[in-house]
Amino acid sequence: MSIYREELLLRSKDVDMFRRLRTSELFRLLQEASIRHTEALGMGRDKTLDKGVLWVLLLQRSEITRMPEYDERVVLKSWPGKTMHLLFPRYYRLETAQGEELLSASALWGLLDQQTRKMVFPERYGVAIEGVQTGEEIALPSAPRRLECTESREFAVPYSYVDINGHMNNSRYFDLAEDSIPAASEGRALRRVQIEYVSEARFGETFTVSWGEENGEYYLQGEGERTVFRMRMGY
Repeated sequence: MSIYREELLLRSKDVDMFRRLRTSELFRLLQEASIRHTEALGMGRDKTLDKGVLWVLLLQRSEITRMPEYDERVVLKSWPGKTMHLLFPRYYRLETAQGEELLSASALWGLLDQQTRKMVFPERYGVAIEGVQTGEEIALPSAPRRLECTESREFAVPYSYVDINGHMNNSRYFDLAEDSIPAASEGRALRRVQIEYVSEARFGETFTVSWGEENGEYYLQGEGERTVFRMRMGY
């Protein structure tokens, strides 16, 4: 059974002004764990990036018991689920050093052609990952349920938000969200996240971010010439 495991000590760069793990940093850690484990399973850049194929996130979900805090030691675990045609499920669990669950997460990944920006069949590139079942999996993510949007702002993708794939990195959508809604800056604890990455946002692209709230649940979406993302965050 192949399960990725990494011990981490949260530094000042990892946390927000309330000394809790920053939401964008959490999802960056999940992304990096996915990459490292995929490479360890023999599906690294020689099968993907070097052949013009990119790993991309399509959907993510996280259920949070407690965000870890500054100077806290935590253990991050990740493992793949059974491949679903074009989709690669992956699961995550963050624990205290003593084994207490802090959060559980799931994601759906896919492969994108670097030139055409279309999804590709993994077998064409010899990409195959054996799934693992631990009994600690949460449900896979789905499209977030919409709420009425009452506020909006314009956003242009800055250079610093763009990653190796040439588009706005998945973790940066959480910075965008928390800079838009008041819950994070008020110090409210995040409990649930669900996000759908509908289409890419490239450097300099401008789109409208709209949001609304109902009983502590926020819905956000990005709309330009096409839908960019949809997200729900529960506090």
